[in-house]
Amino acid sequence: MSDQVLEFVHELRWQDVPAQAQHAVRRSLLDLLGVAASAVHTPLALKVRRHALDNFCSATRPAQLMFDGRQLSAPGAALAGAFSLDAIDAHDGYKPAKGHVGCGVLPALLAFADLQPMSGQQFLSALVVGYEFGSRAGVALHASADDYHTSGAWIAVACAAIGGRCLGLNREQTREAMGIAEYHGPRSQMMRCIDHPTMVKDGSGWGAMAGVSAALLAEDGFTGAPAVTVESPELQCYWSDIGARWLVEEQYIKAFPVCRWAQPAITAALQLRAQYGFTVDEIATLEIRSFHESVCLHSAQPLNTEQAQYSLPFPVAAALVHGAVAVEHISGDGLLDPAVLALSRRTRLIEEPAYNDPFPQRRISSVLVELRDGRVLASGPTETGGDPEDPFDDSFLTQKFFALATAKLGASRARELHDAVWALGRSADADLSHLQALIYAPVEAA
Repeated sequence: MSDQVLEFVHELRWQDVPAQAQHAVRRSLLDLLGVAASAVHTPLALKVRRHALDNFCSATRPAQLMFDGRQLSAPGAALAGAFSLDAIDAHDGYKPAKGHVGCGVLPALLAFADLQPMSGQQFLSALVVGYEFGSRAGVALHASADDYHTSGAWIAVACAAIGGRCLGLNREQTREAMGIAEYHGPRSQMMRCIDHPTMVKDGSGWGAMAGVSAALLAEDGFTGAPAVTVESPELQCYWSDIGARWLVEEQYIKAFPVCRWAQPAITAALQLRAQYGFTVDEIATLEIRSFHESVCLHSAQPLNTEQAQYSLPFPVAAALVHGAVAVEHISGDGLLDPAVLALSRRTRLIEEPAYNDPFPQRRISSVLVELRDGRVLASGPTETGGDPEDPFDDSFLTQKFFALATAKLGASRARELHDAVWALGRSADADLSHLQALIYAPVEAA
């Protein structure tokens, strides 16, 4: 492992992070917390919190559950936090890695902050390390492995890296932690969950747990096989620009709480609806052309939130029925909406070879609406907003945060949380206590 990588992990200071990257990491933190708050009472989150509390207790070094406050071990808190965040698939991601960094790194960092108090600037610096490290580890693993694995595989390595930093490990211990994490990280096949959507989702919870455990094991002298994705000479091209190119600025932000692969088609459908003003009753058939991975999201009649989030026809139909895709449309009674289900069932999915080649750097879809009066309306090739090439501005991010968080936290707490994120790190000696209090206070079920 190069000295440059280890120096970045251990020595990065907040003042070393350019202003644009500082702003980007606060944006991602706000986005992640809004998504986490919205997910707190989902069946997935409730089950995984119960599992973690029953099986990951700690009498000596406790951490806390997000939006719950009960204490358990740091690996258990990371497991539950990352799985809960993944329950509402609206969090940020990194296109070249075909996955997500923040949903695993943030709960792990919060757990480490419970074990080792830190300032707001130290917290944000560690979160930057997580994004920079996780983004590169994800691309390196895709470049060196034959299978398309879930994000948890490389989230584990990123969480181990920030663990080395936060726990004050020496450089050799941090190297061992990354090796342990990569060896034990969940190298799960992503397309299995696409074909059969369930609560396992993107492996983020298991990756965060493995990474936190790896750092704690390394702290105690446990050794690991070298992390190939970080140490292989053939993969150093992915690490040579660390500290010079800031990948935290290159994360995308989602507009809708479903798989990113479905979002270009949702955008295309909403644009057609706005342009022509037709109603859903006027639609005879719907055709979606997209890239291979997107067309694999084939569930037209989802039975649960996971199936709805990994569907292409259902959220596009919801967009045409409701003019939006929100959490309530892919959960609870929204899954039973007769108009959405009827349109979803009469939707054709077609793989478009011309859209395959640009993936994953570009995700392109097109929508064709055939109306009952014989008119055919075509969107043409469409990409969704929120990519680093077409970023959402802060006002959009703020609107998204309050739409997600206020329903669970109430207007006052949501506002406090929003303000605490933007204030974090403005003073060099300010601690995390106010932000932690807002994150850990329990959220009562409605």
